[in-house]
Amino acid sequence: MKNKQLKRLLIPIVLLLVILLPFAIPEKSSGDEELFAHDHVARQTSIQLIEQGVSIKRFVVDSGYNFEYPDAVRGIYVTGHSAGGSRFNSLVELVNNSDLNAMVIDIKEDHGYLTFKPDEDSPFVAIGQNYIKDIQEMMKTLEENQIYPIARVVVFKDSVLAKNRPDLSFTENGSVWKNNRGESFVNPFQKEVWEYNVEIAKMAAEMGFKEIQFDYVRFPEGFERRDGDLTYSQGAYEDSEEDNVQRRVQAVTDFVEYAKQELEPYDIDVSVDIFGYAATIPEAPGIGQNFSKISENVDVISSMIYPSHWSNNYFGIPLPDAEPYRLTDEYAKVENEVLSKLENRPVSRPWIQDFEAPWIYNGTGIPVTKYGKKEVEAQIKALQDNGINEYLIWNAGNTYTQNVDYKP
Repeated sequence: MKNKQLKRLLIPIVLLLVILLPFAIPEKSSGDEELFAHDHVARQTSIQLIEQGVSIKRFVVDSGYNFEYPDAVRGIYVTGHSAGGSRFNSLVELVNNSDLNAMVIDIKEDHGYLTFKPDEDSPFVAIGQNYIKDIQEMMKTLEENQIYPIARVVVFKDSVLAKNRPDLSFTENGSVWKNNRGESFVNPFQKEVWEYNVEIAKMAAEMGFKEIQFDYVRFPEGFERRDGDLTYSQGAYEDSEEDNVQRRVQAVTDFVEYAKQELEPYDIDVSVDIFGYAATIPEAPGIGQNFSKISENVDVISSMIYPSHWSNNYFGIPLPDAEPYRLTDEYAKVENEVLSKLENRPVSRPWIQDFEAPWIYNGTGIPVTKYGKKEVEAQIKALQDNGINEYLIWNAGNTYTQNVDYKP
């Protein structure tokens, strides 16, 4: 993003680059070619400068694709199955025939699999699935249609890695712990887990994605209630003077900071999905999410503010799912207040709802609120009324309402 680039291009550094560039680029060897080559990706040599004890490392990464950041990102969620199947064409058509302009595409999905088959020599070949059969062709289609590509990488919810590496997970009575949906998480205290996910993110950046969106950047829900029953390592946080709540917050925050630093050379944006309610409290103690601390370390913060996901009477709204404008408006006011206090304020790009949630109406006698054109537009309008012009739309099945005015 423009502000990020301007901060990096300091005058003294530019002058040094002009002077030192002819001497800083070594000749490529055959070993370099093998290391840097990744399909159509060409990495140019890094330049290292040391000024006043600070090491500044810049890569110029050319994925071979050209995507421009849109006036404001207005995107939809796309699973690996949809991206690699016949539905992809209809989703491209939806974007082209509306004011939508972006797709958030699963690259590492909720179980822990990659949605494509990486190169045979990749360390991630064992977790590759053939959902997206030709990811280069997919990227070409996105480029041709100027659909801004965002790679979704699910981080700490990872049943595959937990099964293969119980030492990186949480165990109970000798077995990897699972939640009531049969899902396992890996341990945010473990830096090996950080590295594993960031390497996948780098691979997505090399493929041409302009943003990495990290999801499930947290401990399992309700972790504070089972903390004492699970066996796991706290790694480098073992000797911290903080209590377990603050250790969790620190680990999650540190991961985000680490990921941002590691991805800096790729000149892409980094975003994080976060529970909407995290902005309304100092921090979520069980899952380790501190809205302000995470926001300080990302380019984009994407709060999941689906009206169906708030408890009754939150913000004084009896049934938030039934009042999408009011819920979104009340949330946006709170978020704006929190973000206004940050020195490094990220772009706000919330997730909004395009699906029904009949389960929350069970036993109430209240008719289920059907989400269609009116309800989706109400959420967008509430964001715009609060100066928030970017958003993402969630529907797990990628079936989106037709004829929505995405700039009401």
